[in-house]
Amino acid sequence: MTDANSPATRPPRRAAIIGAGFGGLALAIRLQSAGIATTVIEARDKPGGRAYVWEKEGFTFDAGPTVITDPDCLEQLWRLTDHEMAKDVELIPVMPFYRLQWEDGTTFDYSNDQAQLAAEIHRLNPEDVAGYEEFSQYSAGVFEEGYVKLGHVPFLKFSTMIKAAPALAKYQAWRSVYSMVSKFVKSPKLREALSFHTLLVGGNPMTTSAIYALIHKLEKDGGVWWAKGGTNKLIAGMVTHFERLGGTVRLADPVAKIETLGNRATGVTTKSGWTEKFDAVATNADLMHSYRDLLAGNRRGPAVAKKLAKKRWSPSLFVVHFGIEGTWPGIPHHMILFGPRYKGLLDDIYKSGVLPKDFSIYLHHPTVTDPAMAPEGMSTFYALVPVAHMGKLAVDWDKIGPQLEKRVLDEVGRRLIPDIHSRIVTKFHYSPADFGTDLAAHMGSAFSLEPILTQSAWFRAHNRDDEIGNLYFVGAGTHPGAGIPGVVGSARATARLMISDLSKS
Repeated sequence: MTDANSPATRPPRRAAIIGAGFGGLALAIRLQSAGIATTVIEARDKPGGRAYVWEKEGFTFDAGPTVITDPDCLEQLWRLTDHEMAKDVELIPVMPFYRLQWEDGTTFDYSNDQAQLAAEIHRLNPEDVAGYEEFSQYSAGVFEEGYVKLGHVPFLKFSTMIKAAPALAKYQAWRSVYSMVSKFVKSPKLREALSFHTLLVGGNPMTTSAIYALIHKLEKDGGVWWAKGGTNKLIAGMVTHFERLGGTVRLADPVAKIETLGNRATGVTTKSGWTEKFDAVATNADLMHSYRDLLAGNRRGPAVAKKLAKKRWSPSLFVVHFGIEGTWPGIPHHMILFGPRYKGLLDDIYKSGVLPKDFSIYLHHPTVTDPAMAPEGMSTFYALVPVAHMGKLAVDWDKIGPQLEKRVLDEVGRRLIPDIHSRIVTKFHYSPADFGTDLAAHMGSAFSLEPILTQSAWFRAHNRDDEIGNLYFVGAGTHPGAGIPGVVGSARATARLMISDLSKS
């Protein structure tokens, strides 16, 4: 007689994922590929989460993230079912990775072309060429330990952290990225060039664990890429693949509650009143929102939210999107326009919580790689400046936003495009308040918890809740952290847990 509850005869296990960001969709593809009937519920009218997209007057404006590294971590999602990502998404290499420009006009093209990079370093400081090689070896070591070995491993027990401790100690993980870079190179500009990457995942180079120096190796080996048509085309490709496998995406219906019974999640209810039961629930939503709001009906929610409120949260961003007349072949895809200060500016953002008089700008110019992002003869840009989250910088963004927008555009004009204001066809800005409204991001934080050592690995939110045994987390707030490789890595770690747990239930 056949057992009706045996894996061979019972109905497929069912999972809900809250949020269609990179982490949520990567997890959804892994679960669906494993035969788990998966539904993704997204609050916004389009999938993508932070990788949203707007189309205005023929211009395509990507919300980001705009730097795609380690494409293999994405290609794996298709290979699980013997498909090819290239049939759904076209990736284009970006070279140089970034052009860095300082106030005095000095530029530095950052890439993985070894000869060119050595020449760029020699131009800044000949004595640092050898020091860079030592830093590169250090980066390769922390990449192996921190990304290859630990980047996809769920840290559910402190003993896992203890096992990792010798390797972390070997690479002096307690030191900051900037401190470690400074050990190898002397040029102040080169120190900035080799440490700014932590800002792309919400970390202060002066305090973020030196383990994050692995980003240098990640880019060096895998390159920097752009998805043709915009980052949201990568999201669209992930949705296409997920639905091809039989998965379901429900848009424009925010989850209002994770239903629980004791220490089990039983399903979800949305603001429209739709409710459904599931065998497991995973959330790609903001960490604080997930516990404080979605789990408000379970004692676990308020208890964890109280602890989260005491943690250090990453800063927010102020982004000016603009479409202008003319093409700009001399402005590369990615630029960093450093301001007159480095540490002082970081202190303003991460410590003081003031709106600085000066700023560093991350300038994104996709039309130099992908002209179709704008009407013919025109260009799409965004200029991004990190700002303190709303818990530190409590200003009226409706009032301050237009003023800061003008200041940012003035600076881009001063540095690169003198007649920028007369060339603008369309523009808009995105502030910390928008992160809070559109993404339910705690205090408008753009990257969830700040990636300091005491908020990493086991100290970060666990990929599976410690008490609600079938509630899982994916995305920037859980291990290993923010950035596309990070959140896709979190999906791999979380999927391993879910597939194992659901096979036993």
